[in-house]
Amino acid sequence: MYLTIKQTAEYLEVEEAQVRQLIYQKQIRALHDGEKYLVNDEQFTTHFEQIENYKQLVQEIFDEPIPESVDVKDED
Repeated sequence: MYLTIKQTAEYLEVEEAQVRQLIYQKQIRALHDGEKYLVNDEQFTTHFEQIENYKQLVQEIFDEPIPESVDVKDED
């Protein structure tokens, strides 16, 4: 599905100016129909999958218990 710059900005939760800049830098692929740019939203699927994988990895790291140090001695 094709989105306008405004819809793309809402979809990515960024400013419209940033979307325009990314299009001009060719970091976001877009079609120009003579009046406006149209962005295919399927190009962001991999990006969102990578973000989700990263969140899971971070959560796994936080859930991992801290190992006891071999240098810690109980001196009670």
